[in-house]
Amino acid sequence: MQPQSLVQPALQATRRTFLRQTGVGVGATALASLTNRTAVGASPGPFQGVVNPRHFAPKAKRVIFLCMAGGPSHLESFDYRPQLAALDGKPMPESYTKGMPIAQLQGKALKCYGPRAKFEKHGQSGQEISDYFPHIATVADDIAIVRSMVTEQINHDPAHTFMNTGTAISGRPSMGAWALYGLGAETENLPGFVVATSVGGRDPQPIAARQWASGFLPSRFQGVEFYSTGDPVHYVKNPAGYDRQRQREVLDAIGGLNRLRNETVDNPEIATRLAQYEMAFRMQASVPELVDMSDEPQSMLDMYGVKQPGDGSFASNCLLARRLAERGVRFIHLYHRGWDHHGGLDKYMKICSGLTDQPTAALIKDLKQRDMLKDTLVIWGGEFGRTPMAQGNGRDHHIKGFSMFLCGGGIKGGITYGSTDELGYMAVEDPVHIRDLHATMLHLLGIDHARFTVRYQGLDLGLTGVEESHVVKGLIA
Repeated sequence: MQPQSLVQPALQATRRTFLRQTGVGVGATALASLTNRTAVGASPGPFQGVVNPRHFAPKAKRVIFLCMAGGPSHLESFDYRPQLAALDGKPMPESYTKGMPIAQLQGKALKCYGPRAKFEKHGQSGQEISDYFPHIATVADDIAIVRSMVTEQINHDPAHTFMNTGTAISGRPSMGAWALYGLGAETENLPGFVVATSVGGRDPQPIAARQWASGFLPSRFQGVEFYSTGDPVHYVKNPAGYDRQRQREVLDAIGGLNRLRNETVDNPEIATRLAQYEMAFRMQASVPELVDMSDEPQSMLDMYGVKQPGDGSFASNCLLARRLAERGVRFIHLYHRGWDHHGGLDKYMKICSGLTDQPTAALIKDLKQRDMLKDTLVIWGGEFGRTPMAQGNGRDHHIKGFSMFLCGGGIKGGITYGSTDELGYMAVEDPVHIRDLHATMLHLLGIDHARFTVRYQGLDLGLTGVEESHVVKGLIA
């Protein structure tokens, strides 16, 4: 037993005194928790996430989400409705639309608008795919088409917010942030969550940076946007006369000051800033190598349809996505803006599909030939679909039934899941809510969505919210 004179002073020591005496401090402790680095030693590897070990064995290691921003028409892509074709130009039966939310057709005469595309069956599975997507048709046996998607927001920005965060309330963490927070990344040299955008088509709606924000999670989990032209990240290059060694010295000095400050204020965002400074330093070496595609053979550029690497195209971004996936990035989100086809449906479907069809199929094939598709979940789709009713020579926004597809990462290929009614208006067979999509994505990553929450404002909040959500087991191999 220790003498009382030795025990009492230790009991009287304050927490701050203890941390200062040990030479660690709150800042270093928090930084270690965020980066998996010990306070004074070597790095055992990148941050491993808070779900460690996984809730169950994962089928997917990473996600590539191909967002067709603006809402591609399911009726010209993956959901052939012959009865709609038969009623082309005739009044839309009121029984379908009475009391239903319609964005810009409210109060107008509603006429059926038959599909502008031809559909054929493809692959051994016989998936029905329109002639706007001849390249995706070549991977028909690898994809699972979901014809019964349902969402809750009928305008673009809130619909994107709902797709990305599971709620229309701004300020919640995006799905990429949740994935990175839960699982960490497999790289220390690149962000674990990367976003890139491209443009081409009709009325490209803006995409706000909050769509890949971290919300109430630490800011280190937000997505990092890579610019499609020029330097992918601002200030990735040092100014003339400023070498890497000098920057290392400055970074160490700033880090020391921040750690001293954090011993006083105990602010987790300071630890995040320290971690991000280190990440930025490593990116100055890793990013130029990442975007230098001179090591890609011409045959690979041709397969994706890349005319000039780094030209801002969806094709270039898809090839970049594969390179990011190879380097351990957890979540890659590509937006192609231009699918808001209220008018000129045939014209703009040809433009948008022409820009995205070949690169999408190439990405799937490329991942497959590298044996990466089996653990990469690829998701394709927009924030909603389009109406079976005409808006001039286009279609209005639609939320009651639309199509997306998934492949790889434990998804059962060559299947069509769910169905809309005979006019393509309402999901009537096996509806899949956006939160069900999120629950399924997390499940494939080895996370139980019901157990993956953070206490915020008195609620245990997660990507799937507090509402009931289901894993779509029919999609899983």
